Amino acid sequence: MKEGILLIISGPSGVGKGSVIKVLSSHDEVAVSVSATTRKPRAFEKDGVDYFFMSKEEFKENIEKDNIVEYNEYCGNFYGTMKDRLKELLKKHEVVLLEIDVNGAEKVYEKMKCVRVFVLPPSFSELKKRLLKRGSETEEVLKKRLDQAFVEIEKSGRYDYLIVNESVEQTAKYLKEIITAEKLKTFRSIKKIEQLLKERF
Repeated sequence: MKEGILLIISGPSGVGKGSVIKVLSSHDEVAVSVSATTRKPRAFEKDGVDYFFMSKEEFKENIEKDNIVEYNEYCGNFYGTMKDRLKELLKKHEVVLLEIDVNGAEKVYEKMKCVRVFVLPPSFSELKKRLLKRGSETEEVLKKRLDQAFVEIEKSGRYDYLIVNESVEQTAKYLKEIITAEKLKTFRSIKKIEQLLKERF
């Protein structure tokens, strides 16, 4: 059985990653990776669906066992991606989506085979417009998000693919095409080549 494709999706806040992932995850062959966290679950959140909730001690044990591919600390809590969960998903699904920032993507890339896609906004003014549309951004937060977007876009040249998100439908279409191309990579069909060569004799 072939291992699934780990597809990392990064991009600045407000670029539309969540909407695109929602479209892709509606397909049976696609699964979305769920992060682990040490923060307490909110009333509407379910363990294993929204996050894998664990204590700080459990999280640190997983780090020591090299079972956390990447992680960061935010407001006193840890957030990270668990290696065993990813591998489990990759055995069961053709494609596993992992939405993650550029720093996390670099760490995953060092440890696992993956395909990296960076989603760009059409322009900074459009990104600002999309952030304002949320209606939850103060001027200070908006400035921080746009400053961070600049830092992330500077690193986007390290990715395998870049997509300008003009529309959710078009971006999802491009991602499906990337998945098809990755499925047809030579290294994924070595066994088929070997089988055909054996048949010749």
